Amino acid sequence: MKLSIIIPTYCAEEYLDRLLKSLSVQTVKPQEVIIIDSSSPDRTVEIANFWKAKVIVIPKQKFDHGETRTLAGKAANGEVLIYITQDVMPCDEKAIENLIKPFYQDKKVGATFGRQIPYPDATLFAKHLRLYNYPDKSYVKSLKDKEKYGLKTCFCSNSFAAYRKSVLEEVGWFKSGLIFGEDMHVAAKILLKGYKIAYVAEAKVYHSHSYTVWQEFKRYFDIGVFHKRENWILKEFGKAEGGRYVKSEFKYLLKNGAYHLIPEFFIRNILKFLGYKLGYNYDKLPKSLIKKLSMHSFWWDKVFECRNKYER
Repeated sequence: MKLSIIIPTYCAEEYLDRLLKSLSVQTVKPQEVIIIDSSSPDRTVEIANFWKAKVIVIPKQKFDHGETRTLAGKAANGEVLIYITQDVMPCDEKAIENLIKPFYQDKKVGATFGRQIPYPDATLFAKHLRLYNYPDKSYVKSLKDKEKYGLKTCFCSNSFAAYRKSVLEEVGWFKSGLIFGEDMHVAAKILLKGYKIAYVAEAKVYHSHSYTVWQEFKRYFDIGVFHKRENWILKEFGKAEGGRYVKSEFKYLLKNGAYHLIPEFFIRNILKFLGYKLGYNYDKLPKSLIKKLSMHSFWWDKVFECRNKYER
């Protein structure tokens, strides 16, 4: 199968050279690498051109988590589209080879995603998040598994994921206008169409974010917004899992002797819960406050603009 790798970028000069170099030594190489850049003012495009990547430049204000990936996907020649974020680094030369294996093993697999290993300098909170969401055992999910996995059934991450292009076309590509979560949204549609999603633990990349307490609050505010606006996903697959994760995180801190982080653990999780609840009820909040609470504050400009036009 022909492969296209798609990397959305903005001010990526810190990461892009090493990422493209790593992709060039993979055991399975793509037919093309597409960089879709949001008008970076740094050397991002220059680095992409050096590695002979296909470059698509869009205005910064036109970036959209779903629409931008769809634009690049439609321009790609590959039968399989591999989406990678700019701050990811493959752990070995077989990351791509392992990621696409399920497509050869089962024609009903419509999407795959790989294992994310936290960077060595990640905080314990960031490390636990990756270890919890990306276990060391592979599995394949279908719609019938929603009783077992709940909302996790449609969990997928475009930080390192692959899709059959034909399946993306069949489900209508990634939805535009989402605050984020285009990967979960399209995964839900793929499952509802009768396809499967494979998690490939052997396809490993380094990726993690060491969010501060306030950044974590904002992240969960946006998760709440996503769940409110796309509530059909929760109705179809079940509500978000919270208690099990909190217990796992607490045990992880104790296991690592991080007793000094216990106060932060309580503060962090209380604020995550509060952030999620506020985000889920964002429509009851004043516009001026919403942008301050959101990690994707720029996204709200489009929402408010559309709302103002509607109200007129």
